[in-house]
Amino acid sequence: MANTNREKLFAEFPPVPTEQWEAAIAADLKGADYERKLVWKTGEGFNVRPYYRAENLEGLRFLGSRAGEFPFVRGTRAHNRWRVHQTVEVECPKAANAEALKLLDAGVDSLGFRIAADAFTAADLDTLLAGIHIPAVELVFGGNHPADVAELVLAKLEKEGIAREEARISFCIDPLVQGLTQKGCFCTPDGGKCFGRIADLVRRTAEWKHIRVVTVSGHIFSNAGSTIVEELAFTLAAGHDYLVRLIDAGFTADEAARKLRFSMNVTSNYFMEMAKFRAGRMLWANIVKAYGPARECACKMYTHAVTSTWNQTVYDPYVNMLRGTTEAMSASIAGVHSMEVTPFDRSFESPTDFAKRIARNVQLLLKHESHFDQVVDPAGGSYYIENLTQSIATEAWKLFLEIEEKGGYTAAYESGWIVERVKASAAAKDKAIATRRQILLGANQYPNFNETAAKEVTEAAVESPKAEGNTLAPYRGAMAFERMRLHTDRGGKTPRAFMLTCGNLAMARARAQFSCNFFACAGIKVMDNTFFKSVEEGVKAALESKAEIVVICSSDDDYAELAPKAKELLGDKVIFVVAGAPACAPELEAKGIKNFISVKSNVLETLGHYLTEMGI
Repeated sequence: MANTNREKLFAEFPPVPTEQWEAAIAADLKGADYERKLVWKTGEGFNVRPYYRAENLEGLRFLGSRAGEFPFVRGTRAHNRWRVHQTVEVECPKAANAEALKLLDAGVDSLGFRIAADAFTAADLDTLLAGIHIPAVELVFGGNHPADVAELVLAKLEKEGIAREEARISFCIDPLVQGLTQKGCFCTPDGGKCFGRIADLVRRTAEWKHIRVVTVSGHIFSNAGSTIVEELAFTLAAGHDYLVRLIDAGFTADEAARKLRFSMNVTSNYFMEMAKFRAGRMLWANIVKAYGPARECACKMYTHAVTSTWNQTVYDPYVNMLRGTTEAMSASIAGVHSMEVTPFDRSFESPTDFAKRIARNVQLLLKHESHFDQVVDPAGGSYYIENLTQSIATEAWKLFLEIEEKGGYTAAYESGWIVERVKASAAAKDKAIATRRQILLGANQYPNFNETAAKEVTEAAVESPKAEGNTLAPYRGAMAFERMRLHTDRGGKTPRAFMLTCGNLAMARARAQFSCNFFACAGIKVMDNTFFKSVEEGVKAALESKAEIVVICSSDDDYAELAPKAKELLGDKVIFVVAGAPACAPELEAKGIKNFISVKSNVLETLGHYLTEMGI
């Protein structure tokens, strides 16, 4: 009986063929261009369809495998229990130890230590790890002289008789990628000395199953403005370079691959980031397999995720909490080994205890209240995400092969090609932000009108660092807008923009809202108005307000008559702006009206021009 009812139920919903969907879409578009309206042309080198169906999964060869099975698209393990990671800055070992113990009590089970001192001793290490039961927690050591620190840690493990299968430790030794952000790095990319030392550490830790010597810092590419595909391809290429060098040094593929750890960014591109980690595991598995490892488990990609700093803002900084939350969701759904959520205030100050607590609790909430760790690869089987995974894998593999054709990662890096490629992507992103094709909430769109920069925000916090020579400088996408707004906030003068709303009420209100958001991005105080019955009434109120900018907000049809009248009444007392790009713009320009703002404007350049005219 149950089967009969089920058959009747589904009989009411017959399959709808793709042709019928497409016909319905074409009818709804009413002649509009399908590709232009509905197809997302990503910056990653591929297009995304408006919808996907089961037929779009045909030909995806990685489907069918389970979590923990080659090529590990669905995860490297049969569970999704990631480690909650938080980094402690180590300037004073005793103070850092106290903070670390608090973190362990607060739910952290992966501790990162960033060593700031040039001279770090065995005694300092003992102080740093006092009261920490090494087998109970994962430890990651980075910062200055990571190889020297690695020697100290290994000596401590041997001295204390820690069982070799119990120590879970990683070292952030990465001369290839870290060299992109440092003038004086661990060693030069082609230097034999540092790679000889890496080989020594790999040899020394051969029997330590859970110790990783090298961390490929792929997040550096993303935080410098790369695309998702570029971050993945460059990270894989650097990892491959380490793998080849270690094999050339006499190690097997199994021995070499198990000593590598990968750290990658998670941006707010929600589904794309899920697909990136899934694609990355598949590509790395195939790279390692090409070297004939004895066991497939050597092909597993050991991945750490850290939420982006590139999209953080110093204005409306609490929005950074939301960014970190969605990014953490992407990483947890994608299935990573460990994750760190960046504190929301890191963009302008040394993170406070409150900010670090919120960052930590994002992951704890995802685990203990949302139970994301109880589901393995929930994205698996999604027509959309499976296709994104394939698209990212295809483009990243093309780029990886292009790097190999240039002689591999080291050669591509030394030639300057990698840096040039990332800088070009960063420039494209900067332009998209300037024109609001890419939104950074609170910076270039929907700013908090009443906000002024917190006292903690310094000019250095909004100044893009200069990359000298063949290096990359991580920056934040909002910096150009933030510099402009900070200059306004602290310039000793409060510029004002008055909304002269008249004519068609609906269009007047819509354009007033658009204009308020537009000018507030530069810290200009906006003076909105519901409606004026006549231009004369609006001009009178505008002049009484003493505003330096007056924006007429109406419909395109009304502008031909109303805009010239307002311009004549205002004279040269203010900067007169028309909200929109009306068809009558040439006629208005002929009458001396030269300022227009619309969705096509370069917001950054336009606001900078107005501030200059006002002497700011």
